[in-house]
Amino acid sequence: MGRRTPTREALLDKMRSLRLHGMARALTAELERAENKGVIPAEIIERLLEHEAAYQRERSLANRVANAHLPWPWTLDSFPFERQPGVSKSQILALAGLDFIKRLENVLLWGNTGVGKSGLAIAILREACLNGYRGMFYNAQTLLDELYTSLADRSTSRLINRLSRLPILVIDELSYMTLKPEQCNAFFRLMDQRYNRVSTIITSNLDPSEWHTVFQNRNLLDALLDRLQHHCIKIHIDGPSLRTGDTPGPAAGPRNPPPLPTPALPDTPAAGTVATPPPSSSRRA
Repeated sequence: MGRRTPTREALLDKMRSLRLHGMARALTAELERAENKGVIPAEIIERLLEHEAAYQRERSLANRVANAHLPWPWTLDSFPFERQPGVSKSQILALAGLDFIKRLENVLLWGNTGVGKSGLAIAILREACLNGYRGMFYNAQTLLDELYTSLADRSTSRLINRLSRLPILVIDELSYMTLKPEQCNAFFRLMDQRYNRVSTIITSNLDPSEWHTVFQNRNLLDALLDRLQHHCIKIHIDGPSLRTGDTPGPAAGPRNPPPLPTPALPDTPAAGTVATPPPSSSRRA
């Protein structure tokens, strides 16, 4: 007795149970293509695997961007370089090439309020996520508060270890704040653990020489700056504020996030957005 040919629905159920959502998404189109063009089984399997690989890349990209906690949808394309003479466009585009991450260099951006420091840092972090790097955005006060809170349940080492594994970390607005000694010590531990291993971008309204107003311990500050500024790209933005008129923020970015790039295969409609896997009771939270 011959083996029963599985139905299309049965194949879809098996693919979804194995979380092969990219293959399941392309199965119907590929089977119809095979029927119309007489494609051999090996080619069908190869193309389905290509679809699955593309799907996994899409999901990985979407997860990296989501986990980065980007607060605004700013990109380098949306930054108004023509309105900010204090920024060298060629230097920023060179940073967007991400070689500084490969060289394990830090980036310090400082200048007056509204000159575009946060917008540039967010845009570079987003570019890193799009190119396969894991990263995260933190408001400086939020990060320091989390480090302080972690002391209560003795989870500081776990938090520092997790953040130290990120290839790029953006710490925004390290400026006018009052810190407890424990916060300064925990922040130094984090920077020390990241030193010469991964890259950190810090924005501030203050020149690094003025950070003693934030970190009261001069010896700790000297040691911190020694690590941060070793293998460091320093950018002082001396220009006008971009927060004028109806501008939604310092980088004049779009109000809605731009779509993420999605790979498309031949003879397959390109998806306009990252596809969401169909619901399954076995999906992890």
